[in-house]
Amino acid sequence: MLCLSVGFVHLMGAAQAPPAKPASALTLDDAISLAQANEPTFAAAAAESRATALEQKDAKAGLLPSVVYHNQYLFTQSNHTYAATVEGGHPQSLPVFIANNAVHEYYSQAVVNETIGLAGTAAVRLADANAARAQAEFEIARRGLVATVVGLYYSVRSGAEKVAAAQQALDEANRFVDITQKRESAGEAAHADVIKAHLEQEQRRRELADAVLAQQRANLELGVLLYPDPGTPFTLADEPAPPALPERQDVEAAARANNPEMRSALAAMQASQAETQAAWAGLLPDLALNYTYGIDAPQFAANGPGRARNLGYSASATVDIPVWDWLTSERKVKEAHIRSAATKVALTATQRRLLADLTEFYNEADTARRQLASLDASVTDARESLRLTNLRYVNGEGTVLEVVDAQSTLVTTENARADGLVRYHLALAQLQTLTGRL
Repeated sequence: MLCLSVGFVHLMGAAQAPPAKPASALTLDDAISLAQANEPTFAAAAAESRATALEQKDAKAGLLPSVVYHNQYLFTQSNHTYAATVEGGHPQSLPVFIANNAVHEYYSQAVVNETIGLAGTAAVRLADANAARAQAEFEIARRGLVATVVGLYYSVRSGAEKVAAAQQALDEANRFVDITQKRESAGEAAHADVIKAHLEQEQRRRELADAVLAQQRANLELGVLLYPDPGTPFTLADEPAPPALPERQDVEAAARANNPEMRSALAAMQASQAETQAAWAGLLPDLALNYTYGIDAPQFAANGPGRARNLGYSASATVDIPVWDWLTSERKVKEAHIRSAATKVALTATQRRLLADLTEFYNEADTARRQLASLDASVTDARESLRLTNLRYVNGEGTVLEVVDAQSTLVTTENARADGLVRYHLALAQLQTLTGRL
């Protein structure tokens, strides 16, 4: 069933995208770059960050005067009476609707509007806070994606090491089967030794098959994040020894200075304060200024009959003072204060979480680093123990159970070392993403 599913995914990817070139010597930085180009959550966070940056510019533009060039022709039925519309002018037919100025009326005006009030300033503050929060959320998404890529990347590397260890264990089991068979033929070992060696050989084969399956699964999981076709083959670049763990005080300083969770929480609090200011704006008056220049006349011309001047301007200033809205604005102010208090609680909780994560991640990385040397020593000791146990068995001084136990111990220690290396890289990546260094 798994083979069919993998094959189906491979065929679907091949049908939807052109064949991808095999990636060679894939480094961790390469994997992160590819994931950032393909991962949808990261793409959504990046789009939101760019969109809020544009909204921030729109909010600031809202504080500036707007200019509209307004053009309109208005026709009204005549009431069949005439009157001089301007002194000394020709009589004009009057419109049937008293609200209209003439039977034929032309508007061609440049209109400048400006509104001065607390609401516009609050809108700018809110847009600034939302842009800052979106940028912080983008950084959070980026760091989360980096942590995911690091985990998958080193899982693939660990899977390859476990396959190599399983293959080596199977080769050792095959050699031991040959030794027991030869010793049985020479009358130096019982047939039970051969049976036990065969059982151990089959166990090693099953372990190798499981290791290969786990490696394929890890490759597919990373391939889903990196390539249009998850089955694209790739190899990992060789890496030097694991980097050293930075000093605790350096990590703490970097984490406090460059933490997106803190920036996001702070931006959320600033946004709530801007919403409170906007709520207060509903209780305060607004000043609206208007300046209009152009024509509003029965003729579409700068001058009318008798050289009457049609081109001119008008200006107005309007102050709207809120008087009564059934306490709606007061309730909005209270709602904003309630939400602002909640954001302050969230900010302090984020600060506590930062301190806890910093201690937890550093302790995890420090423990994993110190255990790497112990795991390397265990692998060396397990290999030497297996070599000596094999010699003792060949010389008739050891038992088959001792050999089998030494083989199992070597496999266990090699797998533990591979897992320990992944553990250290993940813990170090958590610290580096927490401090913004990765």
